[in-house]
Amino acid sequence: MADDPDVPALVAAALRDDDEAARALVRHLYPFVARLVRGHRPRRMPEEDLCQMTFIKMFQNLDRYSGAVPLEHWVSRIAINTCLNAIKAEKARPELRRADLSEEQAAVVENLATSEAEVGATERFAARDLVAHLLETLKPAERLVIDLLHLQGKTLEEAAQVTGWSRAVLKIRAFRARQKLKTQLARLNVKESHV
Repeated sequence: MADDPDVPALVAAALRDDDEAARALVRHLYPFVARLVRGHRPRRMPEEDLCQMTFIKMFQNLDRYSGAVPLEHWVSRIAINTCLNAIKAEKARPELRRADLSEEQAAVVENLATSEAEVGATERFAARDLVAHLLETLKPAERLVIDLLHLQGKTLEEAAQVTGWSRAVLKIRAFRARQKLKTQLARLNVKESHV
């Protein structure tokens, strides 16, 4: 795009303590970082806090940025690692129970259990919310791999670039995560039938 800033020049200027260049980098990267954080943050931590932590780490380590990859790729690893560390810091990771679901989410589970009909437009939000609840029951690495491969539609190669993991590790984690999600959904369905 014509209005995109000259990122290498901004990085060089920010390394020389140019505050305006640093602000321009944040303005340029903020929508990208916010989208990553939104997809990977722990439930109890505000998005804004994780974005700020990401930018602090970026500027603390900017002298290590080689320029061999686009700045966005480098920053995405910082953002995702910041989110993973925040998720690990959460002590409690309770199992999702039917009682935790809203009426709309419960209706989505019931639809999945009783029919193969597509979820209607009014239930799409509840379905997305249910997916978020189910993902929260996974370990951080499993949640990340499901998000990258199945929600964002990235290829194994793209996911490997973002995470730094091998294709084999990604496949194993994705398989285990899918199994856990199936088990969790089955538990919700069993609890639903006993209610």
